[in-house]
Amino acid sequence: MQLGLIGLGRMGGNMRERIRSAGHEVVGYDRNPDISDVASIAEMVEKLAAPRVIWTMVPAGQITESTIDELGGLLSAGDIIIDGGNSKFTDDKPRADRLAPQGIGYMDCGVSGGIWGNQNGYALMVGGSEENVATAMPIFEALKPAGPYGFVHAGPVGAGHYTKMVHNGIEYGMMQALAEGWELLEASEYVDNVPGAIKSWREGSVVKSWLLDLLDRALDGDPELAKLKGYAEDTGEGRWTVDEAVRLAVPLHVIAASLFTRFESRQTDSPAMKAVAALRQQFGGHAVVG
Repeated sequence: MQLGLIGLGRMGGNMRERIRSAGHEVVGYDRNPDISDVASIAEMVEKLAAPRVIWTMVPAGQITESTIDELGGLLSAGDIIIDGGNSKFTDDKPRADRLAPQGIGYMDCGVSGGIWGNQNGYALMVGGSEENVATAMPIFEALKPAGPYGFVHAGPVGAGHYTKMVHNGIEYGMMQALAEGWELLEASEYVDNVPGAIKSWREGSVVKSWLLDLLDRALDGDPELAKLKGYAEDTGEGRWTVDEAVRLAVPLHVIAASLFTRFESRQTDSPAMKAVAALRQQFGGHAVVG
């Protein structure tokens, strides 16, 4: 099967390799000419036989919108666009509606696997019609891990990105729990070998996970994480997950707390904690640090 792939960065480049290794033809485009197979999106479209399947792996937001709009002017009825970036689920139906009058199909696909996906396979969460999913299934099969897991047709357009949003919200909470456990071990006077304690959980433990493996790997290179600053960004999915929890009145205590902790990590001198210190001084005469 042929595939056009736009965006050949850390994720897209590895996806191109994995799809090619499964025997499919990939024509990739990237703004970086050193890694691109073609000079333009138009040239990429010309090299693909109709009906075409084009997968975009570019940053969410205006870049994705402009890329899809450009494709809309180049593709024909029967072609399909798949957005595999971290777009917000509410962006998907408007895109599908814009493309539908031209007969161009649209699917959204949440992709998890990071820089390890080429080796381990990617978890794919797809939204779209049964017909479009069936057309692209050889590509999905090439990307997913071998076996029965790692792929879901989650529902209509928007369902893939919605599922990936919740996946990433859960990831926030899991990372926060691992981080807090590591910090407590580091603070304890009882435990002398913190990296060893983390390593011991990798087999036979109910907290065994890929995230735990990655924490262990990080500690192998820097046992006290002294080279890192305690600052964590967020890319949007955690915020959208909490927004949905408020809309649907679903209590997400852990995910919400992990998101707010990331915000806190960006404050070198927390304004809120200044107020807490002032209140403690006022009602109890507790000492403050100036």
